[in-house]
Amino acid sequence: MKLTFWGAAQTVTGSMHELGVNGARILLECGTFQGRRREAREINAKFPFAAGSVKAVVLSHAHIDHSGNLPTLVKDGYRGPIYTTPATVDLCRPMLLDSAYLQQKDAEFIAKRRHRRRSIGDETDGEAVEPVHTVADAEATLPLFRAVELGAAFDVVDGVACHTVDAGHMLGSTSVVIEDRASRVRLGFSGDVGRKNLPIIRDPEPMPQVDYLIMESTYGDRLHKDIGKVEQKLGDVVRRTAARGGKIICPAFAVGRTQQVVLVLHKLMNEERIPAIPIFVDSPLAVSVTEVFRKHSNLYDTETVNFVKNGEDPFGFSRLRYIREVSESKALNDLRGPALIISASGMCEAGRILHHLRNNIDNPRNTVLITGFQAEHTLGRKIVEGMPEVPIFGEPVPLRAEVVKLNELSGHADQMELLSWMKPIARGLKQVFLVHGEPSQQAALAKAIEAMYGLRVTIPKRGDSFQL
Repeated sequence: MKLTFWGAAQTVTGSMHELGVNGARILLECGTFQGRRREAREINAKFPFAAGSVKAVVLSHAHIDHSGNLPTLVKDGYRGPIYTTPATVDLCRPMLLDSAYLQQKDAEFIAKRRHRRRSIGDETDGEAVEPVHTVADAEATLPLFRAVELGAAFDVVDGVACHTVDAGHMLGSTSVVIEDRASRVRLGFSGDVGRKNLPIIRDPEPMPQVDYLIMESTYGDRLHKDIGKVEQKLGDVVRRTAARGGKIICPAFAVGRTQQVVLVLHKLMNEERIPAIPIFVDSPLAVSVTEVFRKHSNLYDTETVNFVKNGEDPFGFSRLRYIREVSESKALNDLRGPALIISASGMCEAGRILHHLRNNIDNPRNTVLITGFQAEHTLGRKIVEGMPEVPIFGEPVPLRAEVVKLNELSGHADQMELLSWMKPIARGLKQVFLVHGEPSQQAALAKAIEAMYGLRVTIPKRGDSFQL
């Protein structure tokens, strides 16, 4: 078995790992790389292998940094199966279509802006931007999905077996075990490891024994705050911002994070711990994804199941309104008085959140509520770092709003949680490969793994290959 790392190698986006087994090329993930526009386009548009030579894709979960470049793979000639859980199949349908649509709309917006600037003699606006793939490419990808129940065993290709366990990261997320039946080599892939007691989803399951482990390292050098404090912190933010008459702008991943924030707000509203301000989920994708969450109630944790048993919709309450239409989204700009707007994307790289940020971050009465990890060079990262001005649609906008990080809802395990998750299999491991993390996070986690378990830990670069 030959393992080559092409994405999420010393970075947190663009997950893609290639397996060569018995002459067959298999991909674990095919995610979108997010970061500087030119670099992202170069990585996403060009695969380091012939797309048509790939025999199968195994997908751990639906987040765009793991699934988002599948339409480009199909555009370039891939026609094989994409194996994943039923919930992930249902989530990928709206997500891939939405991602492709946003690429097209952003390219159109930038083209119009360039045309306006050139009409007044400004030639400094750079080269034209084309979408890496289109909605048509995303539509062509959907028939290739093959739903396999969580925990079920199946053959990826002849002689290569696979089965999954619940990763506890988001609805339908898995950790994956790949076995070459001929050599008996077993490779584990963590996917993104979740945390115990996250809202809605069940806790991560332990992985069966494997020889080699690819493990995420997003928060490899830190410890999260207690999840139990999230209600208090979110309540404080809402009360404080409402008291000064401001709006709360909440960039949130449409899958998972939006539903978790809504559930916590539902509970706070039921208990009258926050004022009855209007709350909007302004994301057609989040609306569609929430319907998928409702469909797969068999994957809920006990607390969310109890909402349903009590006759309540976990994702709907009187002060909450879901927004689909563009006209309704634009009308939110004219709101007066306190309000809370949740919108995608989670790293502020595309979608309606850009318009809400552009219209609100220059006002000190307002708050930007960051609820997830922000990759290097993204707009979300610049906001978290408190830059005095941030670029939105290529133009500088002063950042005067309060910025609050709500890390308690992070869907990624921290250092101790990762060490605990791998403990049952640590004794039998020959080698650990750390992916999906920035170098500082990976170095700290590698040191901790070596100290606790005495294992050989490798931090691969893009293009590094290993014979297992």
